[in-house]
Amino acid sequence: MADPSTYRPKPGEIPTDPGVYRFRDKDGRVIYVGKAKSLRPRLSSYFQDIAALHPRTATMVRTGASVEWTVVRTEVEALQLEYSWIKEYDPRFNVKYRDDKSYPYLAVTLGDEFPRAQVMRGAKRKGTRYFGPFSHAWAIRETLDLLLRPFPMRTCSSGVFKRATASGRPCLLGYIDKCSAPCVGRVSPEEHRAIAEDFCDFMTGNTTKFVKRIEQRMRQASSELEFELAARLRDDIGALNKALEKSAVVFGDATDADVFALADDELEAAVQVFHVRGGRIRGQRGWVVEKESEDVPDLVSHLLLQVYGDQTPDAVPREVLVPVLPSEDDVVQVWLSGLRGSQVDLRIPQRGDKRALMETVQRNAEQSLARHKVTRAGDLTARSLALQELQDTLDLPEAPLRIECFDVSHVQGTNVVASMVVFEDGLPRKSEYRRFIVRSALTPGPDGLPGSVDDTAAMHEVLTRRFQRYLDERDRATDVEMDDAEHHESLDGDLEVEEHGRRASGPIDEETGRPRKFAYPPNLVVVDGGLPQVNAARAALSELGIDDVALVGLAKRLEEVWVPGQDFPVILPRTSEGLYLLQRVRDEAHRFAITFHRQRRSKAMTTSALDGIPGLGVTRQKALLKHFGSVKRLRSATAPEIEEVPGIGASLAAVVVERLHQEGGATVPAVNLTTGEVLD
Repeated sequence: MADPSTYRPKPGEIPTDPGVYRFRDKDGRVIYVGKAKSLRPRLSSYFQDIAALHPRTATMVRTGASVEWTVVRTEVEALQLEYSWIKEYDPRFNVKYRDDKSYPYLAVTLGDEFPRAQVMRGAKRKGTRYFGPFSHAWAIRETLDLLLRPFPMRTCSSGVFKRATASGRPCLLGYIDKCSAPCVGRVSPEEHRAIAEDFCDFMTGNTTKFVKRIEQRMRQASSELEFELAARLRDDIGALNKALEKSAVVFGDATDADVFALADDELEAAVQVFHVRGGRIRGQRGWVVEKESEDVPDLVSHLLLQVYGDQTPDAVPREVLVPVLPSEDDVVQVWLSGLRGSQVDLRIPQRGDKRALMETVQRNAEQSLARHKVTRAGDLTARSLALQELQDTLDLPEAPLRIECFDVSHVQGTNVVASMVVFEDGLPRKSEYRRFIVRSALTPGPDGLPGSVDDTAAMHEVLTRRFQRYLDERDRATDVEMDDAEHHESLDGDLEVEEHGRRASGPIDEETGRPRKFAYPPNLVVVDGGLPQVNAARAALSELGIDDVALVGLAKRLEEVWVPGQDFPVILPRTSEGLYLLQRVRDEAHRFAITFHRQRRSKAMTTSALDGIPGLGVTRQKALLKHFGSVKRLRSATAPEIEEVPGIGASLAAVVVERLHQEGGATVPAVNLTTGEVLD
């Protein structure tokens, strides 16, 4: 690790303005992002007596090799810039709130022609309204099943919708009046969208008007002696009331708030939030975070940044109730108000129903922390022990905090691919997984049939390509700007900042601002295989002049660990945490490689009659098939009709007609590219 004094900036160089700073390691990777009211005292505090720092902060300072800072005009701008850089660089030493589960949302795809209600997880999509989060997907489905009676909107997938449109028959929900069946034209797109918008209006808390509207229609139907319609409307009212009962009534004044609570110990903190919309609890969510050196106000500040940083304005409530005000609470409140577009009240509830609800959320946070403690000790201890065992067994200079594993996958020499998976601190880092298409390891067979694959040659090719890219990126990183550069750039169009410090531009793509694909070397390379694969990998590294990366192979038969240059493998005990970690890394690489191989194999299984037509690539083939529906219909089309497809000119249309009719209109069969067998 580096000596902090080697890159400590002179105190006189650091400004006293508000700003954001970044620590980088020896490879130029951003490892920590922070903000400060005044940069000079904050940065100087990192370079005082190391023994006085929090252990994790001391590790960060020793891991760093350079520091740079950006001056901004206000503390709110510093908050915005800090959040954007944390999202961009994902620094290792920053606070990371980990969801204790993947929370589902009830989503309505208002961006579609016929909006669909469904369960959604993961990143939010543009043009979609979200409600929740809910604790369980079944809770969404129960609620949706009740509300489809008064709001019969589409819930089917695109495939089911297209099949119903083509056949002219709706699905079961259409027959039992839980869908208005826009697929067969029972309602127009405008009428169906009105149903979807009413559904969204109901979910946001405007419930009374819908109940009153249906009650009025029920009485009118009854007075007109339409008793069947009145009975159906009565059932709709019952469904609405039952759905409302599932949402606990907590306030009578349509309160719109998020209520946070926190429980912590010396190592970690558990956070819970209840989302209250329209006076009702609409969802619940939880996180667990390592405390490091942050106190509770700093934790709350980082929490609010993560929760609301990438949300749409309608997702920010009018009130944010917290157990402790965040550090610089006035700045955070201004930032939240800017996101929402109106005033946001950030405060601690003191009495009444809101205080009682916070106590309920607090009990949930305490139970969440207690549950997490059961697994935390075993998990942290096991990972630390595994890394320490690998360091001791393989005689490494430091614990292998970054492990990369490579595997090759193919079937009888076809679609040869390889995978690279990355584990950092004993956990998978899926954003840095990579896939390779292997080209040079295939030996051609007789009569043009696929030949055999030399697995060692494939491994040699993959390692060469991966580490050649690393060398290229490292060469770029040598061009470091050592002088104190000062320039202006724009953030969100109107924020002027000044950047100072030592900056290594190599590992970071200057266009995207993200780390380049292969910019950082691993501490340990693991290959799936025995001594031949290890030797092939060692040869690839030696040819590139890389001798500071440890290398091992894990053979499947007896789970032996092979080290280059040794005639016998290292046998780890079956109960070894180090062996278990290597197995996890190897199995993940195997899974990732097989998944990629199956994707390529499925795409290459059949060939279309359109393949081989000059000028007709994949994009134009898809356009033709989308326009005509099938090759059979395309074959019966004339050249002028084909010209109507975007991207198809007169000459290309003539070529398509000629090729499709060159066999007298006979259908060109689909062929298995591996065996040559004609498929039905």
